Amino acid sequence: MSQSSYLGQFARCTAFSVLGTLGVSCYILADTFFISKGMGADGLAALNLAIPIYNFIFGTGLMLGMGGATKFSICKSGGTEEEAGRIYTHTLCLAAIGSLLFMLPGIFWVEELALLLGAEGAILPLTCTYLRWLLLFAPSFIWNETLLCFVRNDGGPQLAMAAMVIGSFSNIVLDYLLIFPLGWGMFGAIFASGISPLISILIMLPHWRRKDCSLRFTPAKPDPAASGQIIALGFPSLVTQLSSGIVMILFNFLILHLAGSVGVAAYGVIANIALVAVGVYTGIAQGVQPLLSSLYGQGDRVQLGRMQRYGVTTAVATAAAVELLLFLFAGPVAAAFNSEGLAEMQQMAVEGLYLYFLCSIFAAYNTLLSNFFTSVERPRPAQLLSILRGFVLIIPMALALAAVLGMTGVWLACPITELLTAALGFFLYRHYRHLQQES
Repeated sequence: MSQSSYLGQFARCTAFSVLGTLGVSCYILADTFFISKGMGADGLAALNLAIPIYNFIFGTGLMLGMGGATKFSICKSGGTEEEAGRIYTHTLCLAAIGSLLFMLPGIFWVEELALLLGAEGAILPLTCTYLRWLLLFAPSFIWNETLLCFVRNDGGPQLAMAAMVIGSFSNIVLDYLLIFPLGWGMFGAIFASGISPLISILIMLPHWRRKDCSLRFTPAKPDPAASGQIIALGFPSLVTQLSSGIVMILFNFLILHLAGSVGVAAYGVIANIALVAVGVYTGIAQGVQPLLSSLYGQGDRVQLGRMQRYGVTTAVATAAAVELLLFLFAGPVAAAFNSEGLAEMQQMAVEGLYLYFLCSIFAAYNTLLSNFFTSVERPRPAQLLSILRGFVLIIPMALALAAVLGMTGVWLACPITELLTAALGFFLYRHYRHLQQES
């Protein structure tokens, strides 16, 4: 295949993937916007306290989807169709187990979970409502994300993109209808978000009627080794989402102490815009992943390196554009979510947008690097980078900087963490390339 053909494949796959993941990211951003308009700062604070649980649910689906679909692609490109079918089957079984584990606390322990997340007073009932239905809708989020990855890797990137975009558009429309004309409030917001991935799944169903569809349920005995491979390859994606959730919980507690619920509402604006930005970087990573895995399976090391450079260059350029736009329009962006016109919230949100998004370029680079190591069956460096940026560095960094610099320290914790992780990731990638050249 010519160089221009590879570049065309990259452009097509990443464009479809970014449109799709951007749509999924807008699930929560739409909730943020409409809740801020309908329920003000209290609703926005309650949403931000509940959002970390969405990260955990979404991360589970992404882990199973990315891990299972990566192994599926490698098996297909290596000519082992039967093994690919077993991987698909094991992934679906793991998705069912994961869905059940999230639904149980939604039935039995919602208020305890809301209190643990920091909800109190007028915010508590709003948080409980959102959490309960978010957990009960966990199967729709997990299955949607899992199937999207498989459909994309089975030659259906256009359909996966269409499913994600239509699902997201449905969420925006339903958010408006249920929150305002019907007056369902917080329940309306999460009900709209829970129904939207079901619509996405319905859009994908024609893929299984295609003659060239390779997604076949293959009866197989439970195989801990296969399940372990799926989880290991997808683990960096899970860690990324888990860390986002844990960082949000930590930041919520720090900001509650430093600036109260108004500060949490300001952070809600920043965190949810960050979800969209991360969604774009993840979309680029997911778009290039099938190509990387296929080239790795074929043993084409030269083109593999070029494809990775396409991905990194695109992600970093996109991150730079995001950072520039937010620097220029921080005020209007913050005001769009500040329906009550609170001056304190506006000031904190603008400062947060300026400082927090200094991490954009480094976060994009780290996302593509972790994805590369996953795509070539090197889970350990991918896991190391994900754990460093998600737990080992960010938690002590946030605690230390908040103690010294207050809210400014909270905003700067992420940029410093991503910068340090990117420096290590650069050396890990160089080391990998050096080993490949020697072998």
